[in-house]
Amino acid sequence: MARLFGTDGVRGLANADLTPELALSIAAAAAQVLAEHDRSHRPIAVVGRDPRASGEMLEAAVTAGLAAAGADVLRVGVLPTPAVAFLIAELGADLGVMISASHNAMPDNGIKLFAAGGLKLPDTVEDEIEAKLADTTAGRPTGAGVGRVRDIADAGQRYVDHLLLATGQPLEGIKVVVDCANGAAAAVAPDAYRRAGAEVIAVHADPDGLNINENCGSTHIDGLGKIVLEHGADLGIAHDGDADRCLAVDADGNIVDGDQILAVLALAMKDAGELAEDTLVATVMSNLGLHLAMREHGVNLRTTAVGDRYVLEELRANGYTLGGEQSGHVVLPGHATTGDGLLTALRLMARMALTGKSLADLAGVMRRLPQVLINVKVTDKAAVATAPSVAEAVAAVEAELAGNGRVLLRPSGTEQLVRVMVEAPSQDAAQDAAQRLAGVVSAVR
Repeated sequence: MARLFGTDGVRGLANADLTPELALSIAAAAAQVLAEHDRSHRPIAVVGRDPRASGEMLEAAVTAGLAAAGADVLRVGVLPTPAVAFLIAELGADLGVMISASHNAMPDNGIKLFAAGGLKLPDTVEDEIEAKLADTTAGRPTGAGVGRVRDIADAGQRYVDHLLLATGQPLEGIKVVVDCANGAAAAVAPDAYRRAGAEVIAVHADPDGLNINENCGSTHIDGLGKIVLEHGADLGIAHDGDADRCLAVDADGNIVDGDQILAVLALAMKDAGELAEDTLVATVMSNLGLHLAMREHGVNLRTTAVGDRYVLEELRANGYTLGGEQSGHVVLPGHATTGDGLLTALRLMARMALTGKSLADLAGVMRRLPQVLINVKVTDKAAVATAPSVAEAVAAVEAELAGNGRVLLRPSGTEQLVRVMVEAPSQDAAQDAAQRLAGVVSAVR
């Protein structure tokens, strides 16, 4: 039987894969598991969501499951995932639930769980919760033991106050277009950037429950450049549905991806003496250009498996202060326990304000090598990893690139797929090499 939890919680088609019944059971099991090690007080749980229509239904189910397990529930409403993580610590809660499918299309939804302090759960704890789903009714409290529910009216204000304290640098003189993806950041992102001193043009900031991520946000960033040019803005910021991501475009409408944002922030933190051990953490999918740029500026680059949870594990294990992914998940563990798109944007604009440089100038520290990714369907991804023909083909391409590119073959964690990624000095060279390798991979039986 497939594992219920994926790389970032439980996700699926709302009311089909992710039903209210399942949501209730997950919440009850999470409350029992996360509170069972400390029975000295009644557990407290924070619950937030993005504005998907199905979130209303699932919020009711999650709240019921938590209260049925004896947890008092603090509902914070529609807020970004990093806001919920922050509020768990701020409100002294024992656990938290964010109801969101992040960048996925509207029909999907998901449940992200956090432990005390706003920390994501390790696999072992998720497995405990999944095991308890078989019977969440045992030992349920009655009478006064049933959990109570109340709303936190100033939750968004507390989060924005926290962001401004974590940024410091005023943003006067910065004109920014922010694409809120009709998602969880629609209210708080424009407010945070305005309060920091920027002139803000907010777009896709009218969520109706159905339009989240629809041709907007960080997964549909192409149109943002045109809007930036129309308004003569200094930059554009694109968030996803739950605002744990941040991508950008410069004043000329050129996309600035997560790797480039990491490069800018790493050098800013190095200059300020805030980059622990002069080390940046990224995933194996980070562009070779990031590796070369960091090496040139005396920054060590540690790589992890794909997924912000693995970046977080590396950061916490070694006390590093900056990490992230090409997709725009950026983690600043001194101020956040998960990727925070708003904090990332504020820090990026603060660097512009402090240096007086444009985003194009700052991002120019890194030259992105053309990168081609091909997903190859296979019958046995484990066989591909040990196939001599694949090893020989990879070695041949690496010899052709002669250190001026990179090859990465990565099996999917959930499907019979092998992801073939090639970086090379030109797009044509990367495309040719990736297609050749994909052909070799697909021939493995």
